[in-house]
Amino acid sequence: MPKHLQREIENLKKKILNLGARIETVVHEAIRSIKERDVVLAQKIIDEDIEIDHTEVEVEEDCLKILALYQPVAIDLRFIVAILKINSDLERIGDLGVNIAERSIFLASVQQVNASFDFVLMSKKTESMLNKCLDALVNMSSELAIEVCTDDDEVDAMNRQMYLRVQDAIQTHPDQIPSLIHLLSVSRHLERIADHATNIAEDVIYMIEGRIVRHKTEEYK
Repeated sequence: MPKHLQREIENLKKKILNLGARIETVVHEAIRSIKERDVVLAQKIIDEDIEIDHTEVEVEEDCLKILALYQPVAIDLRFIVAILKINSDLERIGDLGVNIAERSIFLASVQQVNASFDFVLMSKKTESMLNKCLDALVNMSSELAIEVCTDDDEVDAMNRQMYLRVQDAIQTHPDQIPSLIHLLSVSRHLERIADHATNIAEDVIYMIEGRIVRHKTEEYK
């Protein structure tokens, strides 16, 4: 690999890992703002989203510059292609963290509702998937990436359970429909974060092994 290309790839990896760390913080703080009904923290997440958007654009521009100047091949090309996709997924996770923060502001303004749903368990599982997919990227570990892919079904099941619980709660507490809908949206946002974490894990597998496993559950085995 030419030294200039190696330097560009190392800088790109640092940028994407820094972005990943910021996204982890956004998701963690968005979830904490829900648990603690912390409006100030939620607003901070919303206000800082523009910085993440700018970083996402910078990473994309760096990828395109490397493709144009160096025309990488083989594993270097796979790395750039995967980073382009991972970058997009991270930005979307950041947006979903903002969405959760926006729901948090509303939920903090009304009486706390109980949909008999373990929000803490779902949020922990989602955060674990996000942390693990980024660890897989740092360590270039297919094993960790596969764990993320297999965990996704569990979060999907939790989201379906939440939908059923909210349906029941609407029947018994029609006065709390707005709050229940916001709570359901939080569940959906967590499920989507898990989906994007799975996308990142699949891209790590592609980066390392050169095989595309998206939409192929049997390929995780």
